[in-house]
Amino acid sequence: MKDYIVRATAADGQVRAFAATTRDLVEEAKQRHNMSPIASVALGRLLTGGAMMGTMMKSDADILTIQIKGNGPIGAMTVTADSKGRVKGFVSNPQVMLPLKDGHLDIAGAVGIGVLSVIKDIGLKEPYVGDTILITSEIGDDLTYYFANSEQVPSSVGLGVLMNKDNTVKEAGGFIIQIMPRASDEFIDKLEERIKEIKSVTEMLQEGMTPEGILEHILGDMDLRILDTIPTEFYCNCSKERVGKAVISIGREEIQSMIDEGEPIEVNCHFCNSHYMFDVDELKEMLKFARS
Repeated sequence: MKDYIVRATAADGQVRAFAATTRDLVEEAKQRHNMSPIASVALGRLLTGGAMMGTMMKSDADILTIQIKGNGPIGAMTVTADSKGRVKGFVSNPQVMLPLKDGHLDIAGAVGIGVLSVIKDIGLKEPYVGDTILITSEIGDDLTYYFANSEQVPSSVGLGVLMNKDNTVKEAGGFIIQIMPRASDEFIDKLEERIKEIKSVTEMLQEGMTPEGILEHILGDMDLRILDTIPTEFYCNCSKERVGKAVISIGREEIQSMIDEGEPIEVNCHFCNSHYMFDVDELKEMLKFARS
């Protein structure tokens, strides 16, 4: 089954909902960055949340970036998504390892205390930036807090990644439930009680629930209506041409220094870990376009 995101409404438009299955894209991220189990789960949760949040944007050109900067050993995490369900991301320390905590991977310990930032580039002069502190460093709770404080949208975010013993991704997915401004107090109270009662995302994934099944579990008796389904994937738009432009931007002096060394250079993409080689002749050609 390919990864996808479901968008829905319930209770006559008083709530909107998103749910996703993301096993393949998290597995691809794990392989591209050679990540440990704990890094795979942490980044997998953020990739899943980012993919769903990306589909909330209106224009094809809009870009969403989520950064988590904590003081834990995993270092910074960055995820970028677009409105078409395409997402990419990386962590500073992909091989991070920590002892289990209460029998589970210690995601909060790996992330540490810090800040979550959401940057939305929607074609304005300056991008929108919302910063909030990390509440639990478990990522789902932190995105819930971000929505409530930076966007004033009461939300519930659940994210989960299950790993196999051979360090492959078994299941990954999540949901975002958001209360709309016209929601009645009675409905809000009902939904809050329901959220307290539902199974954890990892339980739902272990039971093999699809995104539709997850939303049915949460909102099934509230006139749930599926609006559309969007494919989601790990996707990086880097290319040798784009990376070459980045090299040109460092300026004539730096490029000339590389040429003088007489050796080809290798440039890596942070997001997908692709490698691009530029020989001396290519560097000389790039020098013509560089600014001093």
